[in-house]
Amino acid sequence: MKNYIDLIQQTFNFPTEEFSVKNDHLYFHGVPLIDIINKYGTPLRITYLPKISQNIQQVKSHFEKAIKKYQYQGDYMYCYCTKSSHFQFILEEILRNDVHLETSSAFDIEIVRRLHQQGQF
Repeated sequence: MKNYIDLIQQTFNFPTEEFSVKNDHLYFHGVPLIDIINKYGTPLRITYLPKISQNIQQVKSHFEKAIKKYQYQGDYMYCYCTKSSHFQFILEEILRNDVHLETSSAFDIEIVRRLHQQGQF
């Protein structure tokens, strides 16, 4: 393996709708990552809020179709686990999608309290 792109190509289906390569530079939704890396360094973690909402709506749609197809009589609630990411900007995006939160620690309860105080739900 000579280049990082070799690892990517053998590990993932690449390119994806999110990532592309132009002139030997990696882009994320059209944004050149090298500019962000040069400014902030690495390792780099990317959170793309529109994709979070898109994925939630897609899952909710799949469940809705399955519920109708199998005439499921129970209730379904999409729950986001706060331990996945408890950053405020992510939780705010998640709550815009009419979902519930699942908590697993006392730390998470304080996060929920603050979101409630701010009128997030």
